[in-house]
Amino acid sequence: MMIIYDSIIFLSWAAFLLVWGVTALFVKRDVRGGGYAAAWLRFWVLRLAVAVPIVLLARRAGSSGAVFFRGIFTPPPTVGWAAAAFTAIGIGFAVWARVYLGRNWSPRPAVKEHHELVTTGPYAFVRHPIYTGIMLATLGTALLGTIFGIVMFIVITITFALRIGKEEKLMLELFPRQYPEYQKHTKRLVPFVW
Repeated sequence: MMIIYDSIIFLSWAAFLLVWGVTALFVKRDVRGGGYAAAWLRFWVLRLAVAVPIVLLARRAGSSGAVFFRGIFTPPPTVGWAAAAFTAIGIGFAVWARVYLGRNWSPRPAVKEHHELVTTGPYAFVRHPIYTGIMLATLGTALLGTIFGIVMFIVITITFALRIGKEEKLMLELFPRQYPEYQKHTKRLVPFVW
């Protein structure tokens, strides 16, 4: 049964990598340059070419039933199904937000050519739906009890928590009238809560 959860989670993350790799090729130019981050963004195909073999090798090494590595605990079936559902739903929400954001996306807070404030679609539910989706997906992955999943959830959560402040400051600079109004009516990460 664990193999089914593992497969759903693995396929969800594989879909995530594919969508992110392809859509990153079509983003608007970063107006403020970007240094290393801009160079890293330009080489999305290379990053994808590196990431896919690593994921596949890790998958093969972890084919005993846990996502990527042996788990520190084995969840009961209900938690396994919840893990798979959280991962798939989280990836689906993040992909929806990424596709909806379109060419305005950036791997870090940045100003794009002809930057637009997007407040519809998934952005009508939360101000940072990509972060919400990825955090939900990493929570699902962590629920399988693997060291990789747990570490990934902690690192992603801390990274996004630190990044949100910078991103919101940038959006307030770019949209001084519209963004405060958007903040009043739309929660940060969890719909109707926070």
